[in-house]
Amino acid sequence: MGQVLGCVQVDQSTVAVKEQFGKFDNVLEPGCHCLPWCLGYQLAGTLTLRVQQLDVRCETKTKDNVFVTVVASVQYRALAEKAADAYYKLSNTKAQIQAYVFDVIRASVPKLELDSAFEQKNDIAKAVEDELEKAMSAYGFEIVQTLIVDIEPDAQVKRAMNEINAAARLRVAANEKAEAEKILQIKKAEGEAESKYLSGLGIARQRQAIVDGLRDSVLAFSESVPGTTAKDVMDMVLVTQYFDTMKEIGASSKSSAVFVPHGPGAVRDIATQIRDGLLQAEVTK
Repeated sequence: MGQVLGCVQVDQSTVAVKEQFGKFDNVLEPGCHCLPWCLGYQLAGTLTLRVQQLDVRCETKTKDNVFVTVVASVQYRALAEKAADAYYKLSNTKAQIQAYVFDVIRASVPKLELDSAFEQKNDIAKAVEDELEKAMSAYGFEIVQTLIVDIEPDAQVKRAMNEINAAARLRVAANEKAEAEKILQIKKAEGEAESKYLSGLGIARQRQAIVDGLRDSVLAFSESVPGTTAKDVMDMVLVTQYFDTMKEIGASSKSSAVFVPHGPGAVRDIATQIRDGLLQAEVTK
Protein backbone atom coordinates (compact mmCIF):
# COMPACT_ATOMS: atom_id res chain seq x y z
CA MET A 1 0.00 0.00 0.00
CA GLY A 2 2.88 2.32 0.82
CA GLN A 3 4.57 1.63 -2.49
CA VAL A 4 1.34 2.42 -4.34
CA LEU A 5 1.15 5.76 -2.54
CA GLY A 6 4.89 6.35 -3.12
CA CYS A 7 5.95 5.87 0.53
CA VAL A 8 8.84 3.63 1.61
CA GLN A 9 10.28 2.70 4.99
CA VAL A 10 14.02 2.42 5.64
CA ASP A 11 14.98 0.31 8.68
CA GLN A 12 17.48 1.26 11.38
CA SER A 13 21.20 0.66 10.55
CA THR A 14 20.24 0.66 6.86
CA VAL A 15 20.33 3.25 4.10
CA ALA A 16 18.43 3.18 0.82
CA VAL A 17 19.51 4.37 -2.61
CA LYS A 18 16.96 6.54 -4.45
CA GLU A 19 17.00 6.88 -8.21
CA GLN A 20 15.09 9.06 -10.65
CA PHE A 21 14.59 7.57 -14.09
CA GLY A 22 17.50 5.16 -13.40
CA LYS A 23 19.93 7.84 -12.22
CA PHE A 24 21.24 8.11 -8.67
CA ASP A 25 19.45 10.85 -6.81
CA ASN A 26 19.98 10.54 -3.06
CA VAL A 27 20.71 8.29 -0.08
CA LEU A 28 17.73 7.83 2.22
CA GLU A 29 18.30 7.64 5.99
CA PRO A 30 16.28 5.32 8.27
CA GLY A 31 12.64 6.38 8.47
CA CYS A 32 9.69 6.97 6.15
CA HIS A 33 10.24 8.63 2.79
CA CYS A 34 8.00 9.67 -0.11
CA LEU A 35 8.96 8.50 -3.58
CA PRO A 36 6.33 9.64 -6.11
CA TRP A 37 6.63 7.03 -8.80
CA CYS A 38 4.83 9.24 -11.23
CA LEU A 39 7.87 11.55 -11.26
CA GLY A 40 10.25 8.68 -11.99
CA TYR A 41 11.49 8.10 -8.42
CA GLN A 42 12.17 4.57 -7.29
CA LEU A 43 14.08 2.68 -4.64
CA ALA A 44 17.14 1.08 -6.26
CA GLY A 45 18.11 -0.96 -3.20
CA THR A 46 19.25 -0.92 0.42
CA LEU A 47 22.66 -1.10 2.03
CA THR A 48 23.27 -2.29 5.60
CA LEU A 49 25.58 -0.29 7.85
CA ARG A 50 26.13 -3.12 10.33
CA VAL A 51 29.54 -4.69 10.82
CA GLN A 52 29.84 -7.83 8.71
CA GLN A 53 32.36 -10.63 8.97
CA LEU A 54 33.98 -12.64 6.21
CA ASP A 55 36.10 -15.73 6.96
CA VAL A 56 38.69 -16.45 4.28
CA ARG A 57 40.65 -19.72 4.03
CA CYS A 58 43.85 -19.37 2.05
CA GLU A 59 46.27 -22.21 1.28
CA THR A 60 49.90 -21.21 0.86
CA LYS A 61 53.47 -22.39 1.49
CA THR A 62 56.01 -21.29 4.06
CA LYS A 63 59.69 -20.59 3.51
CA ASP A 64 60.62 -24.11 4.69
CA ASN A 65 58.24 -25.66 2.09
CA VAL A 66 55.39 -26.56 4.44
CA PHE A 67 51.89 -26.13 3.06
CA VAL A 68 49.53 -24.41 5.48
CA THR A 69 45.96 -23.16 5.44
CA VAL A 70 45.63 -19.67 6.88
CA VAL A 71 42.19 -18.66 8.15
CA ALA A 72 41.63 -14.89 8.19
CA SER A 73 38.57 -13.20 9.65
CA VAL A 74 37.78 -9.75 8.18
CA GLN A 75 35.26 -7.44 9.85
CA TYR A 76 34.03 -4.61 7.65
CA ARG A 77 31.10 -2.20 7.17
CA ALA A 78 29.77 0.30 4.65
CA LEU A 79 30.14 4.01 5.39
CA ALA A 80 26.92 6.03 5.37
CA GLU A 81 28.59 9.05 3.78
CA LYS A 82 29.91 6.88 0.95
CA ALA A 83 26.85 4.70 0.52
CA ALA A 84 26.59 5.50 -3.21
CA ASP A 85 30.16 4.30 -3.84
CA ALA A 86 29.56 1.16 -1.75
CA TYR A 87 26.37 0.39 -3.68
CA TYR A 88 27.43 1.17 -7.25
CA LYS A 89 31.18 0.58 -7.48
CA LEU A 90 31.34 -3.04 -6.30
CA SER A 91 29.17 -5.83 -7.60
CA ASN A 92 30.58 -8.49 -5.22
CA THR A 93 32.12 -7.05 -2.07
CA LYS A 94 33.02 -10.39 -0.46
CA ALA A 95 34.81 -11.65 -3.56
CA GLN A 96 36.83 -8.41 -3.74
CA ILE A 97 37.88 -8.65 -0.06
CA GLN A 98 38.77 -12.30 -0.48
CA ALA A 99 41.01 -11.49 -3.45
CA TYR A 100 42.95 -8.90 -1.46
CA VAL A 101 43.33 -11.29 1.50
CA PHE A 102 44.69 -14.01 -0.80
CA ASP A 103 47.15 -11.56 -2.33
CA VAL A 104 48.58 -10.33 0.99
CA ILE A 105 48.77 -13.73 2.69
CA ARG A 106 50.43 -15.41 -0.28
CA ALA A 107 52.95 -12.58 -0.38
CA SER A 108 53.72 -12.58 3.37
CA VAL A 109 53.68 -16.21 4.55
CA PRO A 110 56.21 -17.57 1.98
CA LYS A 111 58.80 -15.23 3.51
CA LEU A 112 58.45 -16.91 6.92
CA GLU A 113 59.29 -20.35 8.26
CA LEU A 114 56.53 -22.35 9.90
CA ASP A 115 57.47 -21.47 13.49
CA SER A 116 57.87 -17.82 12.57
CA ALA A 117 54.46 -17.80 10.89
CA PHE A 118 52.85 -18.84 14.17
CA GLU A 119 54.85 -16.25 16.09
CA GLN A 120 54.09 -13.41 13.67
CA LYS A 121 50.35 -13.90 13.22
CA ASN A 122 49.68 -10.36 14.34
CA ASP A 123 52.10 -8.96 11.77
CA ILE A 124 50.35 -10.89 8.99
CA ALA A 125 46.95 -9.67 10.19
CA LYS A 126 48.25 -6.08 10.29
CA ALA A 127 49.56 -6.34 6.72
CA VAL A 128 46.19 -7.69 5.51
CA GLU A 129 44.29 -4.97 7.34
CA ASP A 130 46.47 -2.17 5.94
CA GLU A 131 46.11 -3.42 2.38
CA LEU A 132 42.36 -3.87 2.68
CA GLU A 133 41.90 -0.46 4.29
CA LYS A 134 43.81 1.22 1.51
CA ALA A 135 41.91 -0.60 -1.23
CA MET A 136 38.36 -0.75 0.17
CA SER A 137 38.19 2.87 1.36
CA ALA A 138 37.88 3.91 -2.27
CA TYR A 139 34.73 1.81 -2.55
CA GLY A 140 33.03 3.22 0.56
CA PHE A 141 33.91 0.42 2.99
CA GLU A 142 35.75 0.56 6.30
CA ILE A 143 37.86 -2.35 7.57
CA VAL A 144 37.07 -2.59 11.27
CA GLN A 145 39.51 -5.37 12.15
CA THR A 146 41.40 -8.26 10.59
CA LEU A 147 42.35 -11.37 12.53
CA ILE A 148 44.41 -14.44 11.65
CA VAL A 149 42.36 -16.94 13.62
CA ASP A 150 44.18 -20.12 12.63
CA ILE A 151 47.20 -21.52 10.82
CA GLU A 152 46.69 -25.18 9.94
CA PRO A 153 49.70 -27.17 8.66
CA ASP A 154 49.24 -30.41 6.78
CA ALA A 155 48.15 -33.35 8.97
CA GLN A 156 51.43 -35.21 8.41
CA VAL A 157 53.41 -32.11 9.38
CA LYS A 158 51.42 -31.71 12.59
CA ARG A 159 51.98 -35.37 13.40
CA ALA A 160 55.72 -35.00 12.82
CA MET A 161 55.85 -31.86 14.99
CA ASN A 162 54.04 -33.67 17.79
CA GLU A 163 56.45 -36.60 17.55
CA ILE A 164 59.45 -34.26 17.71
CA ASN A 165 58.00 -32.52 20.75
CA ALA A 166 57.20 -35.85 22.43
CA ALA A 167 60.72 -37.17 21.76
CA ALA A 168 62.27 -34.03 23.21
CA ARG A 169 60.15 -34.31 26.36
CA LEU A 170 61.01 -38.01 26.73
CA ARG A 171 64.70 -37.16 26.43
CA VAL A 172 64.42 -34.53 29.14
CA ALA A 173 62.49 -36.97 31.35
CA ALA A 174 65.14 -39.67 30.83
CA ASN A 175 67.92 -37.24 31.77
CA GLU A 176 66.06 -36.17 34.90
CA LYS A 177 65.41 -39.79 35.88
CA ALA A 178 69.07 -40.73 35.37
CA GLU A 179 70.17 -37.72 37.41
CA ALA A 180 67.80 -38.71 40.21
CA GLU A 181 69.08 -42.31 40.21
CA LYS A 182 72.66 -41.00 40.28
CA ILE A 183 71.90 -38.89 43.31
CA LEU A 184 70.25 -41.86 45.04
CA GLN A 185 73.28 -44.08 44.38
CA ILE A 186 75.66 -41.41 45.68
CA LYS A 187 73.60 -40.87 48.82
CA LYS A 188 73.32 -44.63 49.35
CA ALA A 189 77.09 -45.07 49.01
CA GLU A 190 77.73 -42.17 51.37
CA GLY A 191 75.30 -43.70 53.88
CA GLU A 192 76.96 -47.12 53.67
CA ALA A 193 80.41 -45.59 54.10
CA GLU A 194 79.26 -43.61 57.13
CA SER A 195 77.57 -46.70 58.56
CA LYS A 196 80.68 -48.84 58.16
CA TYR A 197 82.83 -46.10 59.68
CA LEU A 198 80.57 -45.81 62.72
CA SER A 199 80.35 -49.62 63.00
CA GLY A 200 84.15 -49.82 63.00
CA LEU A 201 84.33 -47.22 65.74
CA GLY A 202 81.80 -49.20 67.78
CA ILE A 203 83.68 -52.46 67.42
CA ALA A 204 86.97 -50.80 68.33
CA ARG A 205 85.42 -49.22 71.43
CA GLN A 206 83.80 -52.55 72.35
CA ARG A 207 87.10 -54.38 72.16
CA GLN A 208 88.85 -51.64 74.08
CA ALA A 209 86.20 -51.87 76.81
CA ILE A 210 86.62 -55.66 77.01
CA VAL A 211 90.37 -55.35 77.36
CA ASP A 212 90.02 -52.66 80.03
CA GLY A 213 87.49 -54.74 81.95
CA LEU A 214 89.65 -57.84 81.88
CA ARG A 215 92.68 -55.89 83.00
CA ASP A 216 90.80 -54.38 85.92
CA SER A 217 89.42 -57.79 86.91
CA VAL A 218 92.86 -59.39 86.86
CA LEU A 219 94.37 -56.62 88.94
CA ALA A 220 91.55 -56.65 91.48
CA PHE A 221 91.64 -60.46 91.89
CA SER A 222 95.45 -60.51 92.23
CA GLU A 223 95.28 -57.98 95.04
CA SER A 224 92.45 -59.82 96.86
CA VAL A 225 93.92 -63.37 96.65
CA PRO A 226 97.63 -63.47 97.51
CA GLY A 227 99.79 -65.92 95.63
CA THR A 228 97.79 -65.88 92.39
CA THR A 229 99.37 -64.78 89.20
CA ALA A 230 97.84 -62.72 86.43
CA LYS A 231 97.88 -65.81 84.22
CA ASP A 232 95.79 -67.82 86.69
CA VAL A 233 93.22 -65.05 86.99
CA MET A 234 93.07 -64.64 83.24
CA ASP A 235 92.46 -68.34 82.73
CA MET A 236 89.65 -68.32 85.25
CA VAL A 237 87.99 -65.29 83.66
CA LEU A 238 88.22 -66.78 80.20
CA VAL A 239 86.77 -70.12 81.40
CA THR A 240 83.89 -68.26 83.02
CA GLN A 241 83.16 -66.34 79.81
CA TYR A 242 83.41 -69.56 77.85
CA PHE A 243 80.72 -71.27 79.93
CA ASP A 244 78.52 -68.15 79.84
CA THR A 245 78.74 -68.19 76.05
CA MET A 246 77.80 -71.88 75.88
CA LYS A 247 74.86 -71.20 78.18
CA GLU A 248 73.56 -68.40 75.96
CA ILE A 249 73.88 -70.54 72.84
CA GLY A 250 71.96 -73.37 74.48
CA ALA A 251 69.21 -71.08 75.80
CA SER A 252 68.51 -69.45 72.42
CA SER A 253 65.78 -71.17 70.38
CA LYS A 254 67.15 -69.88 67.09
CA SER A 255 70.82 -70.54 67.62
CA SER A 256 72.81 -72.72 65.23
CA ALA A 257 74.87 -75.68 66.42
CA VAL A 258 78.45 -74.82 67.28
CA PHE A 259 81.03 -77.62 67.42
CA VAL A 260 84.05 -76.87 69.57
CA PRO A 261 86.50 -79.25 71.28
CA HIS A 262 85.33 -79.70 74.86
CA GLY A 263 87.31 -80.90 77.80
CA PRO A 264 89.79 -79.61 80.42
CA GLY A 265 92.64 -79.59 77.93
CA ALA A 266 90.53 -77.92 75.28
CA VAL A 267 89.53 -75.15 77.71
CA ARG A 268 93.21 -74.46 78.35
CA ASP A 269 93.82 -74.29 74.59
CA ILE A 270 90.89 -71.89 74.11
CA ALA A 271 92.13 -69.71 76.95
CA THR A 272 95.60 -69.67 75.43
CA GLN A 273 94.24 -68.68 72.04
CA ILE A 274 92.10 -65.86 73.45
CA ARG A 275 94.92 -64.56 75.63
CA ASP A 276 97.41 -64.65 72.76
CA GLY A 277 94.96 -62.80 70.55
CA LEU A 278 94.39 -60.06 73.12
CA LEU A 279 98.09 -59.68 73.83
CA GLN A 280 98.83 -59.52 70.12
CA ALA A 281 96.20 -56.80 69.77
CA GLU A 282 97.84 -54.83 72.58
CA VAL A 283 101.24 -55.15 70.91
CA THR A 284 99.77 -53.99 67.56
CA LYS A 285 98.44 -50.81 69.19
